[in-house]
Amino acid sequence: MPSAKNKQAIPGWLILMGLLTALGPLAIDMYLPAFPSIVAGLHSTQGQVERTLASYLFGLALAQIFYGPFADRYGRKLPLMAGLVLFIVASIACGLTDNVEHLTLWRIVQAFGGASGMVIPRAVIRDNFDTRDAAKALSLLILVMGVTPILAPLLGGQVLIFGSWRGLFAIMATGGLLLLIAVARTMRETLPPEKVIALRISTIARNYWGLMRHRKFMCYTLAGGLGSAGMFAYIAGSPRVFIEIFHVDPKYFGFLFGLNAAALIVASQISARLLNRHTPQALLKNAQITLACATLAALLITLTGGMTLFILMLCLMCFMASQGFVNPNAAALALAEQGGRLGVASALMGTLQMLCGALSGLAVSEWQSSTPLPLTGLLALCACLSWLFGRIALRST
Repeated sequence: MPSAKNKQAIPGWLILMGLLTALGPLAIDMYLPAFPSIVAGLHSTQGQVERTLASYLFGLALAQIFYGPFADRYGRKLPLMAGLVLFIVASIACGLTDNVEHLTLWRIVQAFGGASGMVIPRAVIRDNFDTRDAAKALSLLILVMGVTPILAPLLGGQVLIFGSWRGLFAIMATGGLLLLIAVARTMRETLPPEKVIALRISTIARNYWGLMRHRKFMCYTLAGGLGSAGMFAYIAGSPRVFIEIFHVDPKYFGFLFGLNAAALIVASQISARLLNRHTPQALLKNAQITLACATLAALLITLTGGMTLFILMLCLMCFMASQGFVNPNAAALALAEQGGRLGVASALMGTLQMLCGALSGLAVSEWQSSTPLPLTGLLALCACLSWLFGRIALRST
């Protein structure tokens, strides 16, 4: 795979990495407007359907642990293709099920396939770039994958107008198939032969234990992961808050969701430009302060009973814009010193981040309220913890 450090245009391989990374969020965001339809179609409850999202996030968290060692042993391409096949099969099964428990199980399998598109692209980027350029590339990757949160709920809402929620999983399967063809035909292996790591239990355990003892890696990972946990709390809780509490028509849900995703995209690109003059550490520090302030303000307004849809959207857009700075810079800093074990480092980082997201998604689905308090409360908690770990990491740098 050719290096693109000196090219102005976004290289094709990086766009493919972005699309692969977007596959997981596609399976998260597209079916959000369909929650009421799935509740009715499977004769289940809102909480049960929300737990299918939490189960998907748990699957993403667990699966990434396995992809890392395989990506360091067999290269980046083969494990990626295997994951895409699994994603396609599980997507078809999700669309055919008539039971919410079976849907939950197949969502876990689907996550095990989609996780390959979250671990391996980060490793491919670090195969090609140093820390500063990797932060820029990850920002560009967010631009590509950021289109997914905008288009997926909009597409999901439109599909529901003309068909059922089952068609959404058919679209996921089709997307996975197209990416599988693209990877098979165009992707080149980027793992250098001298960096191949033997697939031994002792080696895998030693690498993971070494990463867990690496203070900067763990703190930067948790700084980004806890920020992402707030995003997943928003993703899981936004259908209830927007549609049930503020009575937004489901067909307009995608528009509000897209505004927040646009804030994430724009901020990530500003972050990439600012990296020409500022360090990733400086951008991360300032973004996390804004992250905490925006969410604490939302929590305070909710507790005083003054929360409106307009105010909530302002707070959420500020939160998402801050995440546009936090995510790429925290990831690049976490991977900066892991050149000899990028696969397992990327896997452990993704696992911890998805685990944080799964827990926050589960918490917001279990915390029932007629106000936005579950959402704003969890956002504030995640943002403050993200700031804390970010501060610890920056002080150790």
